[in-house]
Amino acid sequence: MTYDVIIRDGLWFDGTGIAPQTRTLGIRDGIVSAVSSGPLDETGCPEVIDAAGKWIVPGFIDVHTHYDAEVLLDPGLRESVRHGVTTVMLGNCSLSTVYADSDDAADLFSRVEAVPRKFVLGALEKNKTWSTAAEYIEAIDALPLGPNVGSLLGHSDLRTAVLGLDRATDERVRPTEAELDRMASLLEEALDAGMLGMSGMDAAIDKLDGDRFRSRALPSTFATWRERRKLINVLRKRGRILQSAPDVARAVTTVLFFLASSRMFGRRKGVRMSLLVSADTKAAPFGVYVFGPGTRLLNALLGSSVRFQHLPVPFELYSDGIDLPVFEEFGAGTAALHLRDQLGRNKLLADEKYRRNFRREFDRIKLGPTLWHRDFHDAVIVECPDKTLVGKSFGAIADERGVHPLDAFLDVLVENGERNVRWTTTVANHRPKQLDKLAAEPTIHMGFSDAGAHLRNMAFYNFALRLLKRTLEAQRDEKPFLTLQHAVHRLTGEVAEWFGLDAGTLRQGDRADFVVIDPAGLDDSVDGYHEEKVPFYGGLSRMVNRNDAAVVATGVGGAVVFRNGRFRDGYGQTVKSGRYLRAGTRRAAKLSAQV
Repeated sequence: MTYDVIIRDGLWFDGTGIAPQTRTLGIRDGIVSAVSSGPLDETGCPEVIDAAGKWIVPGFIDVHTHYDAEVLLDPGLRESVRHGVTTVMLGNCSLSTVYADSDDAADLFSRVEAVPRKFVLGALEKNKTWSTAAEYIEAIDALPLGPNVGSLLGHSDLRTAVLGLDRATDERVRPTEAELDRMASLLEEALDAGMLGMSGMDAAIDKLDGDRFRSRALPSTFATWRERRKLINVLRKRGRILQSAPDVARAVTTVLFFLASSRMFGRRKGVRMSLLVSADTKAAPFGVYVFGPGTRLLNALLGSSVRFQHLPVPFELYSDGIDLPVFEEFGAGTAALHLRDQLGRNKLLADEKYRRNFRREFDRIKLGPTLWHRDFHDAVIVECPDKTLVGKSFGAIADERGVHPLDAFLDVLVENGERNVRWTTTVANHRPKQLDKLAAEPTIHMGFSDAGAHLRNMAFYNFALRLLKRTLEAQRDEKPFLTLQHAVHRLTGEVAEWFGLDAGTLRQGDRADFVVIDPAGLDDSVDGYHEEKVPFYGGLSRMVNRNDAAVVATGVGGAVVFRNGRFRDGYGQTVKSGRYLRAGTRRAAKLSAQV
């Protein structure tokens, strides 16, 4: 019996959470055809991987990406796959490119996700051939995909297609009954075509790009709960999911999501909801103590099925000047980000009236959680034309100059050119003990990498490897918070089951999406800072991760696509390894295996 790939003598994790065993895997026709405790016949096998002393795990699943434009330009999605991710989810945070026209979709996506609009628009204008959800899925599946792709329909996309972008972002507009019915009908069509559910966004912090309606909030934030409930009822009937984000400024909206998810009020079905975001934030240091218990309590009392997405690593952000989403929390910040011209923005930042307004907003006591801790003593300059400032915090500079920290921040930007000053801060997940606690919390699932977005602000493409590193180190220190098999399960089979993806396990009969990991490579390199130029984004230098010693090989659909730091020839261009994962295929695969 000839195999296409043999992975020999590795510690095999199947993704279900059971204890690992030393096994040799034989892969044929894209399927795991043998899991053997002894050697397999290697005669005629073109690809043999010696995994002795290494781990064989299912490919990781990234349930929160914003690759919606990038997948059209580079279907290999290399920055995820090189770190062992074999399945990604598109269409998060109310943003997808299914129904809205190209100009509208670019306005929805670009500023929110900090990807230059001209490249988003160019990708859509060049590649968009679809007008329905079924055609969208066919178009994505026809690409030379590297990883597998699943997707959600974005509420902002849907609302824009029905109302038009102007009316969809006008707080005075309420959709007519016919328009609500049209939204529900388009959502039904998307679910029938194979989309996994819908995504929303309730927090008004995210703003539109472009010239027509620049700085308005996303369309989904204008939806009433009557509109949301109508769409959620469509999800309920089909057994699909909702991914969304409550408005942190109005805590009651979180309770509304629990109520909408529940089986109360005579409902026979609940709705699984995946909400942003679980984190130990510096702005709300006590929140971590109620996340898990509070979610468990509400789920039990209301019969809900709600989980929160979690980034299992320190939430470290970088910014070039004021180009950071956290500044959208301030009206003054939005006013600055509204201006794209560098000279105009510098002039505004120097204006004393503007500064007074900004200081007033900055110093105002904020009730409830915020994205940013607002502590300029915890914001350090890493690049600046004035080299004497590198390594200093803006707070320290304020102390030296005897000025308000916000003034010191703005002064440094104006003096050096706003976009020439690069700085960093950690906004959440800074306490190892609490980070470990969240990673083990059953009402939290691994997600929220934001891969493909915020290209100059953060890089969490390798979040799965970083969780495994922490898990391994804790085990070695005899202070475990997860077993290795549980950590692998949380990154693979658990999220696959929750989202309904045909992925996440590596057993005989499963599709062969796998990663071979060298635990010796799970060292400090996984936390390193790197940048790389992106040719399809005009040479823009984006933050990336580089720890190729950890990933010996990544396989998708039975093909080894990345090995020893290199992608196979034709990867993401002429060679297709991934596929679009339609809703319902996981259940069908299980039934087929049982037969």
